Amino acid sequence: MTRSPSPSPGRAAAAGPTAHLSVRDLLGEALAGVLQRPVRTMLTMVGVVLGVGTVVAVLGMTASASGQISGRFTALTATEVTVRPSAGAQDAAGSPDGSPFPADADARAAQIEGVRSAGTYYALASARVGDITGVPLPGASAQRLPVIAASAGTLPALRATLHGGRLFDSVLDDRAEPVAVLGSGAARRLGVSRLDRRPVIFIGGTPFTVIGIVGDVERKAEVLSSVVVPRGTAHRMWGPPGKRDQPARMIVDTELGAAADVAAQLPLALRPDRPDVLQAVAPPDPRTLRNDVSTDLDGLFLLLSGVSLAIGTVGIANTTLIAVLERTGEIGLRRALGARRRHVVAQFLTESALIGGVGGLVGAAAGVVAVVAVAVVQRWTPVLPLTVAVLAPVIGLATGLVAGAYPALRAARIEPVDAFRH
Repeated sequence: MTRSPSPSPGRAAAAGPTAHLSVRDLLGEALAGVLQRPVRTMLTMVGVVLGVGTVVAVLGMTASASGQISGRFTALTATEVTVRPSAGAQDAAGSPDGSPFPADADARAAQIEGVRSAGTYYALASARVGDITGVPLPGASAQRLPVIAASAGTLPALRATLHGGRLFDSVLDDRAEPVAVLGSGAARRLGVSRLDRRPVIFIGGTPFTVIGIVGDVERKAEVLSSVVVPRGTAHRMWGPPGKRDQPARMIVDTELGAAADVAAQLPLALRPDRPDVLQAVAPPDPRTLRNDVSTDLDGLFLLLSGVSLAIGTVGIANTTLIAVLERTGEIGLRRALGARRRHVVAQFLTESALIGGVGGLVGAAAGVVAVVAVAVVQRWTPVLPLTVAVLAPVIGLATGLVAGAYPALRAARIEPVDAFRH
């Protein structure tokens, strides 16, 4: 057996002992340091859990809700177009009642492709509802119920649902018949519950036969507390709209996806002689609305999650710094036994990274559970971007590394002699 020559004492002293820290030993030491005080470690993780969980929950809930916002908005508001007089409409009457809308505005609007129904309306300021025939109103001879003068297409455009009776049509409107349709709230106030006896109400001293009661509307909920009379009847009874009356407007119910095209054609179709006197207002693009809502929610809640992550970073840094002070003797002993500064830095960075990484995993899981729970309660389809779920633990890990940088560097600067004195 041959023996290799041993190095000379001078060379050995110059080279010194070779210090080596394997990954397995590093992870073991870091795990032991983290588990040494479990309660403190768990409390330290809370900030990271809240921050990462909020990020995952916000992005997931926003993605899940955006589809619902788009669907609900598109189903109703995206099919509604409103036409109103523009600034120069005062001297541009299109009908005998002084309104800028022509007398056959409903028929003209209905000829546009994509229009389901359309009608003009305005609120009367002077008309007051009196008693019903044979039934005095409680406490007063006249009630302040709103009276709306509307064309035949207005209530269908509002998607009114009848509780009983019928709506007035264009024939009753053209003949200026004294008929009225009550909203459900107005009917309750007037005590009208049955129509088989043809109840009569008095508006401004004129009798009107109630022919229908509206149970619900999908647009303009104020109609439910109002009395609706034909526009032609209002013009014959009280003359053209006065300055105190609400300016006439048109409501148009369109097919899904046709609102923008209909709005572009309406002014010219209604007033080919003066299209500038009418202004058609189309609903905003539902995709734009969805993106705006998502952006606003993301910005607000991501700011809150950033604050939580900052609190978590400070918590990890504070805990790691306290651990450095408490373990000064241990650090000095390791340095005396050959540990290099980089080994000390690596150990404390690994401990803080473990706290941040585990906090990120727990926060990501909590965020996913929150998204699914809200989706189940709201009957939504849960949507969670895959990149968010994957990057959430990485965010926690990065938070731990950033938080542990200063305490690790401070631990590495501890000299063995100072450590033993401490």
